[in-house]
Amino acid sequence: MGRRTHIVVSLLSPDWREDMPAAAALGRRAVRAALKGAALEGAALAGLASGDAPIELSLVLADDGLVHRLNRQYRGIDRPTNVLSFGSLSAEPAAPADMPVMLGDVVLARETVIAEAAMQGKALADHFSHLVVHGVLHLLGYDHEHAGEAEMMEALEVSVLAKLGIANPYSMEVDPGSPAHV
Repeated sequence: MGRRTHIVVSLLSPDWREDMPAAAALGRRAVRAALKGAALEGAALAGLASGDAPIELSLVLADDGLVHRLNRQYRGIDRPTNVLSFGSLSAEPAAPADMPVMLGDVVLARETVIAEAAMQGKALADHFSHLVVHGVLHLLGYDHEHAGEAEMMEALEVSVLAKLGIANPYSMEVDPGSPAHV
């Protein structure tokens, strides 16, 4: 990918340091992999500002309390979830080529991410990386509301994660009705 990428990691829950000391580095690695995977897919990044404008996004390492409040306020769902994405892209004309392209924010809930990894028998770092990739793909316009979209998004996630050395997270049985489902 020819674009520079600036990733701001905000540690809003200091417990991330204890539970996953490498979270910031793993998060940056997963963001870059998702952007590269989407660029190879050809769809999402094509519509961004022309040229080699830098890409900026925020990765927020939060706790269940904050994610619960955000989920209630912005999605009308009164519980925490594992990851939320707040995109900044719009249909407005592209900014000048030298202006950064603001993708948005990916917010992760520490307690939910940890509980899911344990419940699903996954390494915490792998599950965390998957959720970061998932969140970034949402920022790029991918979704899973309909079966066709879900298949496309999941296939891209699996491809990106394979390049990171992470097994297919969808090969395990997960109850889609659980509040912790991606």
